[in-house]
Amino acid sequence: MGNLLWIAIAYIMGSIPFGLVFARTFCGVDPRTGGSRNVGATNVARLCGTKWGVATLVCDALKGALPVAIALSFSDSTFFHSLTALAALLGHLHSCFLGFKGGKAVATTVGVFIPLAFWQLVLAGIACIAVIWRSGFVSLGSLTLVTALPVFLLVYGKWKLLPLALVVMALVYWSHRENIGRLARGEEKPWQKKHHDAAPTGCAADDATRTASTAQADGQAPCGCGCAAHGEPGATPEK
Repeated sequence: MGNLLWIAIAYIMGSIPFGLVFARTFCGVDPRTGGSRNVGATNVARLCGTKWGVATLVCDALKGALPVAIALSFSDSTFFHSLTALAALLGHLHSCFLGFKGGKAVATTVGVFIPLAFWQLVLAGIACIAVIWRSGFVSLGSLTLVTALPVFLLVYGKWKLLPLALVVMALVYWSHRENIGRLARGEEKPWQKKHHDAAPTGCAADDATRTASTAQADGQAPCGCGCAAHGEPGATPEK
């Protein structure tokens, strides 16, 4: 009975939509209606800036790590640990606070494996970061993470966690099915975008407005370059 109760608590903890809370509270935007329309860290970073994206990433990871770490403290059952991890992941994917919709569970996946298989997670994380660095696609890096993790678990003898890792991989692939389609068609958006590719929103838009206002007050164009072509005081544009 106690184990079932803890699994339910893990689901509720996983359901907390930190991305939505941060974006609405501090940036005044709803990540479900902007960007990729996802409450995860990547979309929050796009809409509100890196700071809030990182905050979302950390909190989404913690809501996976904490219930699993506590489960490890009072039970030796790998099966129970795996069920606790899956409950937290399903909470993120199908949040009871968001009409059973949610994010893509990558950060929460990282969280649940921190107490279960830390070093194997680190190796998979290195592969993930390398792919993002080379390709610019966070989605491709995320898929690399969940694909590499079962391999490292098998190589280093953590075979009891292999069923969990395979189920997690299937869940993350399913949650990224639209990203996979866009990657196949060459339509996926890279993580870093040039300023002229899209108008800034949320906090980023506020920063851009303040920059433009300051530049105009100094007699410069909003670009801040002060060149003749953009209206430096007293300068004559070339003909």
